Amino acid sequence: MGDSSADWAGISWTFLAEVRRRSPLVQCITNFVSMDLMANTLLAAGASPAMLHSLQELPDFTPNADALCVNVGTLTADWLPAMKLAAELAVRSGRPWVLDPVAAGASGFRLNACRALVGLKPTVIRGNGSEIIALANASVGSTKGVDSSHDSKDAVEAAKSLAQASEAIVAVSGAVDIITDGKRVVGASNGVPMMQNITATGCSVTALISAFVAVDPSRAFEATASALSIFGIAGEIGMEMAKGPASLRMHLIDSLYGLDQAAVLSFVKISSI
Repeated sequence: MGDSSADWAGISWTFLAEVRRRSPLVQCITNFVSMDLMANTLLAAGASPAMLHSLQELPDFTPNADALCVNVGTLTADWLPAMKLAAELAVRSGRPWVLDPVAAGASGFRLNACRALVGLKPTVIRGNGSEIIALANASVGSTKGVDSSHDSKDAVEAAKSLAQASEAIVAVSGAVDIITDGKRVVGASNGVPMMQNITATGCSVTALISAFVAVDPSRAFEATASALSIFGIAGEIGMEMAKGPASLRMHLIDSLYGLDQAAVLSFVKISSI
């Protein structure tokens, strides 16, 4: 595979087209803030969301999902057993699963929960710079809730270290999204700053990564970079019509739904770092 944006554009379109063709079932155990936008992002991309987190249902449901997305945003002790069991069931069933370690360094409880989930072999870990640094260093530190106090590029070495230790693809969201398997590192430069003013955009791109990985788990690195770029392009196109965060949210979903091959091939910005 080449490293040019043109090569990546073709790969990204292939993943989106395959998601639309196969409509993978993505189970999301996620926080109350993000459920709506995550589900609508998956639907707009052509996937099928299931916002299902009941411990009693998991043994029947999770092995039949095409991918699992676990987001610890509004974490409670009641939800953690379901997150762990779902991850175990996904791995046992040969299904990919993706972890979003929201505010991982904000408290000892949250950090320990995220570290336990990392130990359950996620296919991909997607967070902001502060979250990835906290996980890599196993440390509680200064965070601004779910917002990052680190630039994504500050977290490159931490991301590589975490990828090597966990054997997961690690993605760091930021002005440039960083994706690494512990050796290769690429940056996806799509998106607009106002996306940060809409709650749950990070959660939603994690769900999109889950859908992309679902259609080709053997290429999780390529799937992750492609999903981040595609979501960013939808934001760029949506921003042309938006007047602020609320209308951008609407146009982002519409733009993702309407993305065509020409737009993807023109706008993907992924390159080696």
